Amino acid sequence: MFEQIDSSINHISLTPAEQELFHSMLKFKRVRKRTFLLQEGDICDFEAYIIKGCIRTYYLSNDGTETILSFAIENWWVSDPFSFTEQQPSNMFIESLEDCELLIIDHKSKAMLYEKIPKFEALFRLLIQRSLFSLQKRFHSLLSQSAEQRYLAFIEKYPQVVQRVPQHQIARYLGVSPEFLSKVRSTLQKKK
Repeated sequence: MFEQIDSSINHISLTPAEQELFHSMLKFKRVRKRTFLLQEGDICDFEAYIIKGCIRTYYLSNDGTETILSFAIENWWVSDPFSFTEQQPSNMFIESLEDCELLIIDHKSKAMLYEKIPKFEALFRLLIQRSLFSLQKRFHSLLSQSAEQRYLAFIEKYPQVVQRVPQHQIARYLGVSPEFLSKVRSTLQKKK
């Protein structure tokens, strides 16, 4: 059960005792497709490592329009970093798009992990930095690239996600309507 997560953190050296302590702080959880792990207004008390499955994070506007912030698949972490860290109500939703298997660490356990094994603080700081860089690139592309360029970049960077996520959700992620994405895809097919 821990092989994937251990492999993903292998750049920090853990003693067997540290590894055992880390494992003891993780809770295994299975969730069914279309399960909300977090809803707007709730406080996020988890960070989840995805062993199996696909999850999306999104916001709802006042008129009910979804803005998809991210998709997460195997070997990725998912959470609301602000709500988790500050223990404040979230303004986002986290929903499973497939049946999922997760390893979850709660807020209290993560604080204890940092205290007992400080090298985890550096690891999670690196994960947050990578997430921030990814969001910066995404927002830059929303402002500077055409929808076609954004779609091509998305399918190049995340080919495994494209096959698992409905096209209307990819459209929401890219900041276009599903109809517009359909036109973009049709134009790309004609160019081949």
